[in-house]
Amino acid sequence: MDRQALISLIRERQSFLCVGLDTDPAKMPAHLQEQTDGVFQFNRAIIDATIDSCVAYKPNLAFYEALGIEGLRQLKMTMDYIHSLGKPVFTIADAKRGDIGNTSERYARAFLDPKGDFNFDAITVAPYMGADSVQPFTVYPGKWVILLALTSNKGAFDFQLTTDAQGTPLYQRVLDTSKQWGNEDNMMYVVGATKAEMLTDVRRHVPQSFLLVPGVGAQGGSLDEVCRYGLTDECGLLVNSSRGIIYASNGDDFAEAASVEARKLQQQMASWIK
Repeated sequence: MDRQALISLIRERQSFLCVGLDTDPAKMPAHLQEQTDGVFQFNRAIIDATIDSCVAYKPNLAFYEALGIEGLRQLKMTMDYIHSLGKPVFTIADAKRGDIGNTSERYARAFLDPKGDFNFDAITVAPYMGADSVQPFTVYPGKWVILLALTSNKGAFDFQLTTDAQGTPLYQRVLDTSKQWGNEDNMMYVVGATKAEMLTDVRRHVPQSFLLVPGVGAQGGSLDEVCRYGLTDECGLLVNSSRGIIYASNGDDFAEAASVEARKLQQQMASWIK
């Protein structure tokens, strides 16, 4: 999905919500835990309940890889289902890959290749091995790299906010240097919602780039603050909520509860969309 298609989808659905499919079998309703394809059935129900309120889905690969071959099979079933719906939606492989060039080329093929098993629209990538670890992800037309820039975890302070001799934080160097590797049409950045006040500074470096913003909801981030500091004329945001939506209930009404929570965020987002 290219940039203009994504912007059009955001305006059509009056939403920039991304639903994180961090599906943990232990947190699914009991009747699904007993089924061979329980993860897929859970995902399918969540997708059916939320697709009219969101524009993106973001499976976290760790939750599927932890289940071995079976987990990857159910991830493929999930992606096949999304592609079969006939409704446009942006898909993100939350994989946080980053390695030397030939390895990154294989990661890119695994997750972004339209002829591959998954055919995601985007993949999250760690930038700290430099250009040759990132550029192999940029070769697929209409696909996106989402670079980790300023994350919401406590450990972000260990490296991302450290400064060089000129007083420049490392995350700012990531933003500035990465503009040599991609552009606003194929590169986004992860910026945590719990650091929303820093979005003003982020926007000085990447004024029109899309930002993937996790941390709203269960992690305590404020959607209104994210919008106040990070919104652009073309929206420029994908705001992710995972646990707050998919685990809104652990009962048989989990899909209905997810629909309610997604709709709440969509309605809040609609008030910000120009």
